Amino acid sequence: METTDRTIAWPTLGFLWSDWVEAHCVVPDREDRGAPFRLYDDQLWLWCNHGRVKPTAEYGQLSTAFTYRRSQQVRPQKAGKGPLTAAQVCIEGVGPALFAGWAKGGEVYDCRDHACGCGFVFEYEPGDPMGRPWPTPLIQITATSEEQTANIYAALKPMIDEGPLSEVIPRTGEEFIRLPGGGRIDTVTSSATSRLGQRVTYCAQDETGIWTKQNGMVKVAETQRRGLSGMGGRAVETTNAWDPAENSVAQRTYESTVTDVFKDFPQAPKSLSYTNKAERRRIHRFAYGDSLKDRGGHIDLDSIEAEAAEIILVDPAQAERFYGNRLVEGQGSWLPDGLWESAWVDALAS
Repeated sequence: METTDRTIAWPTLGFLWSDWVEAHCVVPDREDRGAPFRLYDDQLWLWCNHGRVKPTAEYGQLSTAFTYRRSQQVRPQKAGKGPLTAAQVCIEGVGPALFAGWAKGGEVYDCRDHACGCGFVFEYEPGDPMGRPWPTPLIQITATSEEQTANIYAALKPMIDEGPLSEVIPRTGEEFIRLPGGGRIDTVTSSATSRLGQRVTYCAQDETGIWTKQNGMVKVAETQRRGLSGMGGRAVETTNAWDPAENSVAQRTYESTVTDVFKDFPQAPKSLSYTNKAERRRIHRFAYGDSLKDRGGHIDLDSIEAEAAEIILVDPAQAERFYGNRLVEGQGSWLPDGLWESAWVDALAS
């Protein structure tokens, strides 16, 4: 696996967020259910970038205090996107999501100052950015269907109910969660038109690789971003690799040339062939990164290989996207990406 330099050489709230989550959120399922939720290194990398604070930031700024207005994470199937997003929702709901000025020395984030008696205290170093909660957060967990929003919401409820956050958020409903101070966490799909256009502070946008004009989700994404801009809020997209023939929201984000969107999409070298078993294993190791069991994660590489090998027999493009984290056209594509343009180039050259 190729190594990536993950040196953090900028001010960020990412470390505060990571420590806060470990103290407040619990693993929602599997053998470690109820244990403190700890980020993998590559997940921390995402948060340190999403939490990157501009050196010129001033107290009172909301989204404009951060380098990135929104972020995108592209990971393969079952790499842990849902629980990670649930943890971010907890931060945005009752944690230190906002920039609160620069530490001069001796300052701390103390949960007792924010109606939480868990005992968590984070000591800032001089020059660190400090964090504070939203006064009245309005959060939307968004996907194409109710079943899809459950990928996050089903992780969020036990993450809260079975850990210290149950003292701060004593009741989690089946469809929404009320937050202290009048805030709220909702699940939203394209059919929930009454909730679109609200003055949201954070949007978790799940599986944007299948958000298209045809299913109405491009409009949802655009509407949410307008709501976020009015409130100084931010968003994070999470998705598998998308079909380049579908022009999804994820594709539009990834191909955008704006500089205030962070894109976290590790891709194995293109020279590796997904149909070659040995090279496919190297692709999987690259794609799953720190979520693999031999790196302290939860993913069994042999299990991934077995499922991918079966799908390859009927739909190799789907297997390569979902498990290899690569951009390849689906079987329904009229022409492979770039083939039409290359044909014109060849014709002009002859």
